[in-house]
Amino acid sequence: MAHAHTEPPAPVALRVKAIESLLVEKGLVDPAALDELVDLFENRLGPRNGARVVARAWTDPAYRQRLLADGTSAIAELGFSGAQGEHMIVLENTDRVHNVVVCTLCSCYPWPVLGLPPVWYKSAPYRARVVMEPRAVLAEFGLEVPDEVEVRVWDSNAELRYLVLPQRPPGTEHLSEAELAELVTRDSMIGTGQPRRPGQAAGAEGPA
Repeated sequence: MAHAHTEPPAPVALRVKAIESLLVEKGLVDPAALDELVDLFENRLGPRNGARVVARAWTDPAYRQRLLADGTSAIAELGFSGAQGEHMIVLENTDRVHNVVVCTLCSCYPWPVLGLPPVWYKSAPYRARVVMEPRAVLAEFGLEVPDEVEVRVWDSNAELRYLVLPQRPPGTEHLSEAELAELVTRDSMIGTGQPRRPGQAAGAEGPA
């Protein structure tokens, strides 16, 4: 009988597992605490939290108003708060303004709503270039911003984090809040992308 073949673990995954096993063996790491940490970042933090915030704002005008007035409190209403999200400002994209977020000094990022930052967000080229030539950088992500739309770049820091509220895609009036959340991408909440359109397959995010 033929046996199913699976891809061997990547070298980096093997190294991580070896280090993890060694730390547990020496009593330096509690396996239960490690499992809790992994669950926190994989299941309780991440872009889907931010997607729920965006979808609620798209469907609830009163919530949207609170979100733009006091991002920290409105996000906490949905249960998302904590380290790296103590002070949040939400930036609304419109027909006239497109917002994009960066951290020029390091990699300050709103963990409670977006999880851990992608590699490109922490890279020196992104941090430097998006301030100097934002339209060119956005184009490398596949996002062409019309000349008549102002691009505003916001610099996160240790005290303040930003979340972009992207525009709701057209033709989504019939979708539920949960269905709308599926259209919200991580990059659209950073400002380097747009939400998916209904029926558009999910793809890899990040610069092309």
